[in-house]
Amino acid sequence: MEIAILLYPRFTALDAMGPLEVLSSLHGAKVRLVAEEAGPVTNDTGLLTVQVGTPLAEVPAPDLVLVPGGPGCFAAMQSEPLRAWLRQAHATSRFTTSVCTGSLILGAAGLLTGVPATTHWGSLADLAPLGATPVRECFVRHERIITAAGVSAGIDMALWLVR
Repeated sequence: MEIAILLYPRFTALDAMGPLEVLSSLHGAKVRLVAEEAGPVTNDTGLLTVQVGTPLAEVPAPDLVLVPGGPGCFAAMQSEPLRAWLRQAHATSRFTTSVCTGSLILGAAGLLTGVPATTHWGSLADLAPLGATPVRECFVRHERIITAAGVSAGIDMALWLVR
């Protein structure tokens, strides 16, 4: 199983690394940190820089996609290459998932139209303009899309996926 965890400038580290720790325990899983381009990606606090070795183009059809949240999500939402990759990856993924405001990126890619979804409580109102039906839950599964409200919910979601 190929798992792609999308990183972008100013992502929230725990939104990505909590699920990464859980998902990497899955027997046979190949977890890859991906970004628009290979190279360093710095989190929202500026204290963690991750060297991403895999550009999006090298992972066109992962089995599982995870999009973390963070204040950088608003800039990431504007990236057409990132949105196009999400649409392409979702077309064949077993699950497309997000943590916190990562759901806003899924919405910007057009993946949440008519879909119940959640995000950080402070951004819940931002889901409706993206076509989603906002739901105030820890994590919400709708067919192949799962959105988690925050860090601990993202870990709960990852545990559910492993199970």
